[in-house]
Amino acid sequence: MKIAIIGAGNMGLSFSKSFLKYELIKPENLHLITRSQSKILKIKEEFPKSEISVFEEVKNLDTDLIIIAVKPQDFQKVAESFQFSLNENQMILSIMAGIKIEKIQKSLHHKSVVRAMPNSPTLLGMGITGYTSAEGISFNQLMNIERLLNSTGRSVYLENEDLLDGVTALSGSGPAYFYYIVDAMIKAGTQMGIDENLSKLFVKQTMLGAYHLINNSDKSLEDLIKDVASKGGTTEAALKTFEENNFKEILQQGILNAEKRAKELNG
Repeated sequence: MKIAIIGAGNMGLSFSKSFLKYELIKPENLHLITRSQSKILKIKEEFPKSEISVFEEVKNLDTDLIIIAVKPQDFQKVAESFQFSLNENQMILSIMAGIKIEKIQKSLHHKSVVRAMPNSPTLLGMGITGYTSAEGISFNQLMNIERLLNSTGRSVYLENEDLLDGVTALSGSGPAYFYYIVDAMIKAGTQMGIDENLSKLFVKQTMLGAYHLINNSDKSLEDLIKDVASKGGTTEAALKTFEENNFKEILQQGILNAEKRAKELNG
């Protein structure tokens, strides 16, 4: 398989590294396309055997799969400046937030489109990606796409494209929510007189341990909370403060606003 990635930013490059790591593609069959001339040298150092181009240089694209990894706000401009034609055997995989399949099809005059929403832990091969496809994509084609996506972590196929905006808000943006909470916990530690590095250690290991408990326990989240929050204890005091300040509702509303923004990106 030959793959071109338009938009060689963090996500595009992390996908490339995963494909090469698991030998799903040969380096010489990977074409990375960036809009920034200044990034060429650095990308060539990381991918010495692959073809690296600036967008304006690409007059022909002889690949089986084209991954579009530009910012959604830049998509229309990029689509309008294509200097090459797509043939009917080529597949498009979009990892842009918010941009719907129909819009991609109309903008690129191409029917074979798969839309996916990964998240940043793909950098470590621990991401999760929701994806869906246009009508007419064969089962074998979807399995090839899923094999590529699974090299970056896990993937889930969604029949209903509308759910992908929810996935964008939940898991696509999700890592930032955890970082936000972790940052608040670390700062609380320093306010209590704990050294910042030590506070980071306590919080990060607590988060890691809590994740494994969630993953390996048959108990519900409510029961896991009760296991920690004894009556009249320290945890109960913290949780009471969260409840009094509607922390859960604020967090949920933030995620719903992220979904709303994802829908707005389609224009």
